[in-house]
Amino acid sequence: MIALGCDHGGYALKQEIIKYLDEHGLEYRDFGTYSTESCDYPEYARAVAEAILGGVCDRGILICGTGIGISIAANRFPGIRAANCTDCFMAEATRQHNDANILALGGRVVGVGTALKIVDTFLNTEFSHDERHQRRIEKIEEVSNHG
Repeated sequence: MIALGCDHGGYALKQEIIKYLDEHGLEYRDFGTYSTESCDYPEYARAVAEAILGGVCDRGILICGTGIGISIAANRFPGIRAANCTDCFMAEATRQHNDANILALGGRVVGVGTALKIVDTFLNTEFSHDERHQRRIEKIEEVSNHG
């Protein structure tokens, strides 16, 4: 299951992603926001991160105006690896190399067509399980746990 979250700057793009997920028969849970009314993206980053860490969802998609703020907020949670992607190469690389569990997008940065291609790439690319990439992820987790 995919966790979705956005602030007001990402609401329109989230609606397009929901259409894509519905068309492809993919299960998701929408953690909000549900309008274009101004709100604070850390609340939605928290909800999606907690859904993943709690095992409710496998991966997440977060959207704010640029994708930057919401990815920073999500990455504050140990075990979350949120990547702000603006093209398919980034989405593929972050899944293969970083085992990213959250895709962050900028609703005011990436057009709908490109965003949907990025989502497709992110959801359909697996982690490589290469020893060097696994080692690096473990080091990231050590840092995030202040080790």
